Amino acid sequence: MTARIHDFWPSVGAAMGVDGLVDVVGLPPARGYVLFLVDGLGEVNLREHAQHAPFLSGLDAVPDVRSNVPSTTVTSLTSLGTGVRPGQHGVAGYTVRVPETGERLNSIQWDQPLDPRAWQAHPMVLAQMARAGVAVAAVNEARFAGSGLTACSQRDVPYHGVTSTWERHDVLLDLAEAAGRPAVYAYESHLDHTGHQHGCTSPQWRDELSRVDTDLARLRADLPEDVRLLITADHGMIDLPRDGRFDVDEHPRLLDGVELIAGEARFRHLHTATPELVADRWREELGDRAEVRLRAECEEWFGPLDPAVAGRFGDVVVAARGDFAVFSSREFAREMEMVGFHGSTSETETRIPLLIG
Repeated sequence: MTARIHDFWPSVGAAMGVDGLVDVVGLPPARGYVLFLVDGLGEVNLREHAQHAPFLSGLDAVPDVRSNVPSTTVTSLTSLGTGVRPGQHGVAGYTVRVPETGERLNSIQWDQPLDPRAWQAHPMVLAQMARAGVAVAAVNEARFAGSGLTACSQRDVPYHGVTSTWERHDVLLDLAEAAGRPAVYAYESHLDHTGHQHGCTSPQWRDELSRVDTDLARLRADLPEDVRLLITADHGMIDLPRDGRFDVDEHPRLLDGVELIAGEARFRHLHTATPELVADRWREELGDRAEVRLRAECEEWFGPLDPAVAGRFGDVVVAARGDFAVFSSREFAREMEMVGFHGSTSETETRIPLLIG
């Protein structure tokens, strides 16, 4: 059975003896766990750069582990925290249509007047574990405390905001060494930022990977022996050549009938009153460069859609293939400057490591 990111915390809880949770992954029993997520460290990316990460590459790995679709941070972190698929929690992508207003929400900047607890109503698996006596905590960058995404994906869990990797290391050790049964989440953002800016095959990305590898090797060495270290990611990444960048604003026929474009370059949500016509038009134009589906055809990707959140997903969904992506120089100018991308359904973007230390 393929494990997905929403299976991780229920599996940890089951391995720690919490009733009502199921270990899909097959984890060893332990007094405690630290689950450390490295943003952007896809399994394929790690394998291709194994020489720059000797510690990570030498760990035991759970085979065939996947993110959800879209393979993007906001969706994956919410699936991780809630233990459910995107079609249930409704955090449908980096940008997403608010059905009640027709406006577009940036799920990281949280630039619409929405209560994140109402927007994402599912509780946290860690909060369930806390009620069973597990000492849960999240260790993340201080600047993310209180953000909309944090409320969607990490709420009701003690939050330890840190400002450096050294501070994070010390806080994680304090939490893991405390009496009781610790289950601690930690997050690293810099590898993903480097990939977007410089590319995931760049010298800068490899240097950042080496730094992360060193930090995690030190963490494993310093953690108590009865606390296991799980290392994972939210998605992988590809570098996109300039000739694969399709600017939809240069093809006005494709925008005919499209009320709003959301998502991101590798995975677009199109909102329209005429989905069949729009889908046919996009299929004709893009051919085998993208997979174009109607919302009703996407259960394989999103899981069953809760009617309460279904309108956040595109009436038409465009998943890029190969070295291709759909841009809008007018609506998403910043994306035009990026090198590394993710979000679609490819092996590189959806395969994530789950390493046991």
